[in-house]
Amino acid sequence: MEAIAKAHTNIALIKYWGKRDESLFLPMNSSLSITLDQFYTTTAVQFCSCLNQDLFILNGNLADDAETTKISKFLDRIRELKGEKIYAIVNSNNEVPTAAGFASSASGYAALAAAATKSIGLDLDKKELSRIARQGSGSACRSIYGGYVEWEMGEKTDGSDSYAKPVMDGQEWDLSILSVLVGSKQKKVLSREGMKRTVETSPFYPGWLDTVEKDLNLAKQAIQQRDFDLLGNVVEANALKMHATTLGANPPFMYWQSGTIEVMEHVQELREAGIPAYFTIDAGPNVKVICQQKDEAAVRQALLNVKAVQDVYLCHSGPGVTYLPVSAVDNSNRLLFKKFHAAGCDSN
Repeated sequence: MEAIAKAHTNIALIKYWGKRDESLFLPMNSSLSITLDQFYTTTAVQFCSCLNQDLFILNGNLADDAETTKISKFLDRIRELKGEKIYAIVNSNNEVPTAAGFASSASGYAALAAAATKSIGLDLDKKELSRIARQGSGSACRSIYGGYVEWEMGEKTDGSDSYAKPVMDGQEWDLSILSVLVGSKQKKVLSREGMKRTVETSPFYPGWLDTVEKDLNLAKQAIQQRDFDLLGNVVEANALKMHATTLGANPPFMYWQSGTIEVMEHVQELREAGIPAYFTIDAGPNVKVICQQKDEAAVRQALLNVKAVQDVYLCHSGPGVTYLPVSAVDNSNRLLFKKFHAAGCDSN
C-alpha cells in the first residue's frame, strides 16, 4: 500500500542540545518548539515485495548512496517493529529552503515516519509516531504535532518515555516568526558533531543542564498566560546560554557570523524603540526573530534594512503531520514515482 504524509518544520523555543544516547536520539534535556506553516516536506512511501533494496528519490532525483543508507537504517526500525523484511520506494519533496536556516530533517523524518508506518500497515497514534520520528532526527518528534510542542527527554534507556506532546494549539496564540538570512555558507561544525563535542568537553555544559528545566517551565507558563515579554526573554536567554556552551568546548567553535551579531543588536534596538521582538538562534548563523502579528510588518522591514541581511522569511504557527490521498500528488511526481518503482522491481 502507498501512503503519503506531509509534515512541517519547527523552531525550538527552548533548545535541545546534547544527547544521552546517540543511536536512539535521546536528549539530555527536554525542549519546546512551535511548528511553522510555511516550510514542509511531502513524502510518499510504498513497500513492495519485488524490491531487493530501498530506493530514495529526493526532490525528483535518485539520492546518493549515503543519503539512501540513512533512510534505509531508519526504515529498518519500522521493519523491525512490523516484523517484516520488505523494502520500499521513498519519494520525498522538500519545500524547506535550507538557506532560510530551517533544517529539513525535522519535517523530513516526521513525514517519512508517518508515511512509512502507514504504508507497511502499522496503526500508530501520534505519541507512538513521535517516538519513531525521533529516531531519525530528534527534532522530528516535535513536527508530529502542530502549534506549541514539548519534547519530554524521558529517563528510560530504551527511549520509550522520550516523545513529544502538544502544549497548546498555535491558533490560540499565533505569533510571528521571522527567519533572517545572514549567511548560507556550509557550517564547519555540524549540529550532531557540535552537540557531542559540547557534552563531552565543555565546562559550561553542566550549567546549561542546571537551568534549562527552569527555562522550559517559564516558557510554558508564558504560553499559557499569553505573556509575550516573558516568553521572549526566556527564549532569548536560553539561546544565548546554548551558544555559550560551544565556546567552552575543546576545541571551541562558534556558529555565529558577523551578520548574526548585527541582527541580534538590531533586535535589541527595536525593543528599546518600543517594538517588542526577541531572537533565537539554532546551530547556525541565521537568526529567528519572534514578534506579535501587529508588529510583524515593521519588524520585517527593519530587519531588511540591516546591511548583513540577505532575506527575511515570515512564518506563523503551522499544523502537525497529515496524510494525503494518493490522488493529491502532482501527476509529474506520480509518473516519476512509477518510473523508479518499475526500475526497482525490474532490478530483481
